[in-house]
Amino acid sequence: MAASPRPDPCFQDAPLAAQDVARGVTRLFFNQDSFALCEVPLPNGRRADMMALDSGGLITIVEIKVSRADLMGDGKWPDYLDYCDRFFWAVPAGFDLSPFETEGFRPELCGLIVADRYDAAVLRGAALRKLAPARRKAETLRFARRAARRLVGDLDPALAGLTGPLDTTPLLPSRHRD
Repeated sequence: MAASPRPDPCFQDAPLAAQDVARGVTRLFFNQDSFALCEVPLPNGRRADMMALDSGGLITIVEIKVSRADLMGDGKWPDYLDYCDRFFWAVPAGFDLSPFETEGFRPELCGLIVADRYDAAVLRGAALRKLAPARRKAETLRFARRAARRLVGDLDPALAGLTGPLDTTPLLPSRHRD
């Protein structure tokens, strides 16, 4: 007997437009041999809308915005920069792109993607700022464990909602902490 598919974990409580953008960005990344997860908690207490890992081990974070008010009120996005090699904004087609050209949104650093439900296009590439090796290892491991945990939830829905130590794992082994 086939199991019924679990609801898409990407933006379950978000407006449909955010889900559409996430789906388009996921397809763009897939075509670039990069794989994304949605709603990824970070060690600093923030949560990235999307995090992707490419075949070379580069980590990309994407912040999705579907309204100007949400964009203009977002002051937390710089907190994501310490956890990725590249940072992109992603918006739906028709979104006013002019704010992304202002100094406050760091156009020299941040890439820009326009997406719909079926595809996405990079309008501006993101600057590459390579993570330190220890941070890269920690984030890659967290990414892999989160992806595996989501697969376990698909295999056994009874485990899907359980929480564990995944997001509280220290960046350094206990022998290196004070």
